[in-house]
Amino acid sequence: MNNILRPALVLFVLLSAITGIVYPLAVTGVAQSAFAEKANGSLLRNTEGQAVGSVLIGQAFADPKNFWGRPSATADKPYNGLASGGSNLGPLNPALRDAVAQRVAALREADPASREVPVPIDLVTASGSGLDPHISPEAARYQLPRVAKARGLQPQVLEALIDQHTDWPWLGFLGEPRVNVLELNLALNGPPMP
Repeated sequence: MNNILRPALVLFVLLSAITGIVYPLAVTGVAQSAFAEKANGSLLRNTEGQAVGSVLIGQAFADPKNFWGRPSATADKPYNGLASGGSNLGPLNPALRDAVAQRVAALREADPASREVPVPIDLVTASGSGLDPHISPEAARYQLPRVAKARGLQPQVLEALIDQHTDWPWLGFLGEPRVNVLELNLALNGPPMP
């Protein structure tokens, strides 16, 4: 029995040390040296150098002077990274229809001048993770009149800013054009620091 138990215990301790200590430390070291910004959460900083958010997780913006992102699907606190996940409401679910109708009404109330323009779907529905920080360029342009009026800016200035912050599909065809709302709002208030 001792001949079987001792090698098994030694192998268990050795593999636990390799997979539980050595490997995680090696991966962390490589990530910190090769991809430090991404390994530390892809944080964005304001002009004072304070972290204001991550390019990976959306934020709740309610001020008419800012562009608004997709709704959050997290129930307890908007854009809570620990509660990531979709709402699991199907397209025929009355709760989803009611939530979308309320969001459309809120957008129309915030910008009465856009009553005749269709509301982009990504402004009234959450993403699969419920945390998406991006909206379509169309969703940003839909909000352009409200933001321009609230900030006293010419629409052409905001149009150029939206174009400047639009990420185009990888290789020209993989994915959809998108705008990171936090980066766009930071650009309105001054450039973020790297």
